[in-house]
Amino acid sequence: MRIIKLDATDSTNSYLRDLIALETLDDYTVVTAKKQNQGRGQMGAVWSSQTSKSLTFSVFKDVSGLDIDASFSISMISALAIIKALQSFSIPKLRIKWPNDILSGDKKICGILIENVIKQNNLNASIIGVGLNVNETEFKNLPRATSLKLISGNNFNLEEVLLAILESLKSHFSIFHKGNYALLKEEYESHLFRKNIPSTFKNCNNLTFSGFIQGVSNSGNLQILLEDNIIKEFNLKEITLLY
Repeated sequence: MRIIKLDATDSTNSYLRDLIALETLDDYTVVTAKKQNQGRGQMGAVWSSQTSKSLTFSVFKDVSGLDIDASFSISMISALAIIKALQSFSIPKLRIKWPNDILSGDKKICGILIENVIKQNNLNASIIGVGLNVNETEFKNLPRATSLKLISGNNFNLEEVLLAILESLKSHFSIFHKGNYALLKEEYESHLFRKNIPSTFKNCNNLTFSGFIQGVSNSGNLQILLEDNIIKEFNLKEITLLY
């Protein structure tokens, strides 16, 4: 496994994307940085991290031939792989805040940003970017953020955590390639944050409504049971979970 270690870069996802244009990469090529100057999250959010205290890395995954409609599988696999790896370090109460933020209790410890490379209307490769709070102890103006150290009281070896996540990622992709999509989806839904709990959401018009998270569709839309006993699907741009 090739791991490219950088002291600093604007974004490990961008670095890896540029590398793809220059050379043919082996599956699971990894770019990791001690400091990310312009880390990105979902929907254009900024990912902030402290030098050498968090894990910021991106993984090249060959998904050639996978249909575009199956792209949510990559997000699902990545979230499950990180949860399984963190369970091995005894991190409790792990949940997935749809689509792929990782929480411990109700506090965020990890964000995932997946960018796909598409050729001839099929997925060719995925860049799986991960930002994991590991040894930080302060999060200014981020009341819902936490770290592995704050949760456990322990310091963690960043490389050990990285390798555990990479091995878990390989294992979960192997399950997927063996045709066990339904098993992965069931596990993903079992970890959904606030599943079957009355929750409040905000739509794209800033109007709030209540409902119960039921699960996700195969395309990754969130399925919510509304007050009129109808299950409606929403994509990432349509709603925000308020908690």
